[in-house]
Amino acid sequence: MTDEMMTLRTLLEKSADADLLREMIGFTAQRLMELEVENKTGAGYGEKSAERLVQRNGYRDRLWETRAGTVELRIPKLRKGSYFPAFLEPRRLAEKALTAVVQEAYVHGVSTRSVDDLVKAMGMTGISKSQVSRLCEEIDEKVKAFLSRPLEGDWPYLWIDATYVKVRQSGRIVSVAVIVAVGVNCDGRREVLGMAIGPSEAEPFWTEFLRKLARRGLRGVKLVISDAHEGIKAAVAKVLHATWQRCRVHFMRNVLAHAGRQGRRVVAAFIGTAFVQDDAEAASKQWRAVADQLRPKVPKLAAMMDEAETDVLAFMTFPKDHRE
Repeated sequence: MTDEMMTLRTLLEKSADADLLREMIGFTAQRLMELEVENKTGAGYGEKSAERLVQRNGYRDRLWETRAGTVELRIPKLRKGSYFPAFLEPRRLAEKALTAVVQEAYVHGVSTRSVDDLVKAMGMTGISKSQVSRLCEEIDEKVKAFLSRPLEGDWPYLWIDATYVKVRQSGRIVSVAVIVAVGVNCDGRREVLGMAIGPSEAEPFWTEFLRKLARRGLRGVKLVISDAHEGIKAAVAKVLHATWQRCRVHFMRNVLAHAGRQGRRVVAAFIGTAFVQDDAEAASKQWRAVADQLRPKVPKLAAMMDEAETDVLAFMTFPKDHRE
């Protein structure tokens, strides 16, 4: 798996229960088992056919540990003989290949070639080209349904992030921006709300992305967390009229580049003391004290703290029990 696809997986897994990946991994694995058993038995599930070779006999449950969490599988049983999917055998890299195909589906639609390769990687046999094509359509339909579903209720907190991945377009490999929005509703549930693909992270791209979320029902957004990309900030102000919070992770990554390899851990802990204060006033006071203490040795780092104070500490004005 490429570094870009691993980064995309990290974005997708910001959903607390990893529904976006786990459910699609489970769906695809289940459909592949059904197709393989259909070819072994000579007929589809519940189908009356003179060509049937053996009757089915229900299912047995099996848990499959994947990168996206535990997937519940229902393995088909046969009245004569046995069936066990090869992809569950130890040391097989099937789950890695399956995850890659699901990610591909979210980026630009899954291809029959990639599913063909997946079938081979999973050690499955007897699945025809037409069945592969049908499975591609089913995966794409489920992805489209998920990414266009209505958004219900209020989503006061919204994280938006992006990464770049390489895709094939018109016979050429090009780099595209993949942006993901993860929301937290009033019950504290995290959920991936949307994803979009574009040539760059320019403001019009972000603006249209947020407007599309709004058309699907996104409302009640009070705080948007992202990196300090000017296009994001402008789009948030234009579409959502919400408070913008600079992502602490991105900020720390940027600021610690000036701390020196030996001092990064200490500086990170020092800055982190501002985040655990009880209120915005105390956090701001501690932030400035830390900046002043670092200023003599790392003036550039202190200057970055001065500039970013308001944006990085924006979340401190929200209820304390929402900050975790």
